[in-house]
Amino acid sequence: MTCVFLFAAMVGAASVHADPLDDAIIAEMKRGHVPGLGIAVVKDGKIVKEMGYGEADVESGARVTQQTVFQSGSVGKTFTAALVMLLAEDGKLSLDDPVARHLANTPKAWDKITIRHLLTHTSGLGDPYAKLDMRKDYTDEELIALEATIPVLSEPGEKWSYSNMGYHLLGFICNKAGGKFYGDQLRERIFAPLGMGTRIISESEIIPHRARGYERVDGVLKNQAWVAPRLNTTADGSLYLTARDLALWDMALYDNKILNARVREASWTPVKLNDGKTAPYGYGWQIDSRNGHPVIRHGGSWQGFKADFARFVDDKLTVVVLANSAAARPVRFVDIIAAHYQPALKRKVPAPIVDAEPGIVYRVREAMSHLHHGDMPAIGARARTSFTPAFLKNIASESREWGPVQSVDLLSRATEGELRRYRYRFNYVHYAVLVDVVLDKDGNIDAFNLRLD
Repeated sequence: MTCVFLFAAMVGAASVHADPLDDAIIAEMKRGHVPGLGIAVVKDGKIVKEMGYGEADVESGARVTQQTVFQSGSVGKTFTAALVMLLAEDGKLSLDDPVARHLANTPKAWDKITIRHLLTHTSGLGDPYAKLDMRKDYTDEELIALEATIPVLSEPGEKWSYSNMGYHLLGFICNKAGGKFYGDQLRERIFAPLGMGTRIISESEIIPHRARGYERVDGVLKNQAWVAPRLNTTADGSLYLTARDLALWDMALYDNKILNARVREASWTPVKLNDGKTAPYGYGWQIDSRNGHPVIRHGGSWQGFKADFARFVDDKLTVVVLANSAAARPVRFVDIIAAHYQPALKRKVPAPIVDAEPGIVYRVREAMSHLHHGDMPAIGARARTSFTPAFLKNIASESREWGPVQSVDLLSRATEGELRRYRYRFNYVHYAVLVDVVLDKDGNIDAFNLRLD
């Protein structure tokens, strides 16, 4: 692994290790094998820290600076959602429009799906990655036709289930409703007015200060996998941007520069499901909290890049983290930075509870063991839809960095109607992994999700 450097464009090399926050960030970079990192911190409406750490390009040794351009991943969904809301304000679409009103040749299974369902990930749509050829340049029509063959997972509004496909469709709808490519609309209506350099990904164009994305495969750093150019232009998060760009976007979300107060409030309101319950997602934003402090955020992961954009709105504190490593954990950097500026945001590790169902944890352990070997675990059909061959391969590779499992803690248990929900923390030598499991009425594993803690 290459050495990690700190670069502070404004104060020079003499500032290296002058700030304990920098030391903590660098230590986390080394622990997570992150080549390069860009951050921006906004406090009380002003950028109070903007830094680059490590290498933007390992081959050339180019360091990350304030000008370094990263890929957004799904953080770009916040802009797609904003454009949809602007077009709704223009009267060019309604959030309650069915998808078929704006897109031709949609399947009957989509008849009840509205734009609102797409925005909030309650459409019931899955994702096409098991069928998608990442090296093919699909036209919009070809991609829609392929996605029309993906089985619908649930009725619209019935459940919350993250769907990149839904945001693909939102981009196509914006193209039609706005009369031009959604990326051009974003530039004209958001990026340029705010002085942002953000733009749609293009590998063929000359992009000054562009970082390379990296993956770790069996402990070895590799360049990001190549993706067909058109697949890097979809509206689920295909942007080039800097940490400062997201800081400028954050500051604009406190006034009416782009979105009016009514639209902003609606964007950050948890979606209501058909049964009256809510899910922690609005219009392109995840709705969360930290120690009772509201946080409106979105993460991103794509093509060797990771990102997190966390807005602690009551604290008037925003943290932007952009990394050029698929193995990075941006939320860890957000935790470190947020607690530095607001100690009340320091992350609290939940205590385990008594586990009276050893048979369940045994099944979860078995499932995790299968994943470590790149095999499909014994889970239900609905849960299996997100376990694509690429996902299984990535998990098997990444889990080699975790070390042996030392213990498994049950953190929570809950019953919702006929469903039983469990959250476990797998404590490995080098990492902790949160595993969320849902059992259906017959005791089958209906959902199985994991993320690094």
